[in-house]
Amino acid sequence: MAENSADQGNTFPWQPGTATGVGSLPGTDPLAAARTVVTGLPDFPHLAELPGRGPGADMIGRAAGLLVDIVVETTPRGWRLSPERPGKDMRRAKSLLSHDLDALEEVLDGYHGLLKVQVAGPWTLAAALEQPHSLKPALADPGAVADLTASLAEGIAAHVAEVAKRIPGARLVVQLDEPGLPAAIEGTIPTPSGLSRVRAVDEEVIRARLRTVRTAVSQHYTVLHCCARAVPFGIIRGIGADGVSFDLSLLGNAGLDALAETAEAGLGLLVGAAPTTGPERTPHKVAVSVADAWHRMGLPPATCAPQVVITPACGLAGLSPAEAEATLRRVREAARILPEIMEERAL
Repeated sequence: MAENSADQGNTFPWQPGTATGVGSLPGTDPLAAARTVVTGLPDFPHLAELPGRGPGADMIGRAAGLLVDIVVETTPRGWRLSPERPGKDMRRAKSLLSHDLDALEEVLDGYHGLLKVQVAGPWTLAAALEQPHSLKPALADPGAVADLTASLAEGIAAHVAEVAKRIPGARLVVQLDEPGLPAAIEGTIPTPSGLSRVRAVDEEVIRARLRTVRTAVSQHYTVLHCCARAVPFGIIRGIGADGVSFDLSLLGNAGLDALAETAEAGLGLLVGAAPTTGPERTPHKVAVSVADAWHRMGLPPATCAPQVVITPACGLAGLSPAEAEATLRRVREAARILPEIMEERAL
């Protein structure tokens, strides 16, 4: 495949007019998913997750399978930490990921360019894993969170090294998925009874754990993804992330103000602008939605296209494979249109 390198004068690893995915796709065939991603997003493909295959293929299962010296297992409610030796659940998670990597390696044979990998971050993982002898989330135990974070950081580093070994021409971007981060900050994660909430975590502790994981892959461009209404842009900037991924439709005026500060700070922006629910938007409307948000933030039109990568909003795994493919095509076309729109607005 042809090399895809950023322009020499561009401070971001992608070229203007680039699109990528979020992570999950529908279906159960990793080879078909890899082909869909590489065909639909040839300038910035990603290692897809296929949660339709069941436990171990989902975001939490994939991250749990990467843990070092910490064992997890499935329960009727999801995943929990286990005092036992690694069993079939972890073996299944590792096997599914291996199949995903085999498929991507086959499809990207000879590839030189950007490639994104996604892994759940420490706070979302800690909120999703139960403690071994309690139904409470690991998030409620600061010691468990610290251990999980260290284990996850080591596991992600090994995973990224394996991807780099398999696809040596790739320039890797590492995405930490943290949809649960705002709830950990705000103290809104429920206890098993549903009658109370896990205490809010101090923001400095939030930053410290995120830095631990980011530092483990600091040689790569690192993005934090948060598909929530209250994206903690300030914390994301504070941990030294290179970029942030978010759902544009969820941001209110306060969110746009925080986003403007983040853009001015020079972070790359992976903007979820193509909806996966509701009425379908044309590529032009998707691109215009990004351009309009840029205008409302009062940012220079010329800085938009180099800084922004357009992605779908979260929820692609809930579509049919054909719908998902069509969404990726719209995202790619919207990204191609965006520089033209911003150039016109700069005149």
